[in-house]
Amino acid sequence: MASSSTSSPLPALLLLVLLAASSAAGEDVAAAGGRDKLTRIRVYMHERFAGANATALAVVPSPLGANEAFGRVAVLDDELRDGPDRASSALIGRFQGVVAGTSLPGTAPPASFQSAISLVFTAGEHAGSTLSMVGPVLGFAGAIERPLVGGTGAFRMARGYCVMTAAAAASTAVSVVFETDLFVLLHKP
Repeated sequence: MASSSTSSPLPALLLLVLLAASSAAGEDVAAAGGRDKLTRIRVYMHERFAGANATALAVVPSPLGANEAFGRVAVLDDELRDGPDRASSALIGRFQGVVAGTSLPGTAPPASFQSAISLVFTAGEHAGSTLSMVGPVLGFAGAIERPLVGGTGAFRMARGYCVMTAAAAASTAVSVVFETDLFVLLHKP
């Protein structure tokens, strides 16, 4: 008895087309990746949250009470310096933005905030350029990571991420210093 099943070339042809397409896409990605440059920039954000010279202020309290984060809005105009010691480091820019509490009481994480930050470089190698950082802050303990989503000047079309960790030795009861590592991917034509 003769077999009535015949093998269709369609699945093999489809597999070949998919392999060719993914190979071509891989070459484009590799070629584009060859023009991109990852740069690591370390700066220090100096913030004072109390006293006459405070650089971070809550401008809208939470409608749920003083100990709640939800609905609280704060503005920042912190110093960016090239070192953790304010007295011996150079001022290289500003860390400016808005932070808003977004976690309801009793939800996890217990203190969640959304932020929109501009790193404005006024001196040094990146003077006249800015980086934009947005995203959540899930508490202030440990490392804080946020995406970099663009910029101006030397950082046009930049993308990447930022990792901030408190520099305990440089922090006090009314101020905090964050070691801020910027991992910036720039397209080089």
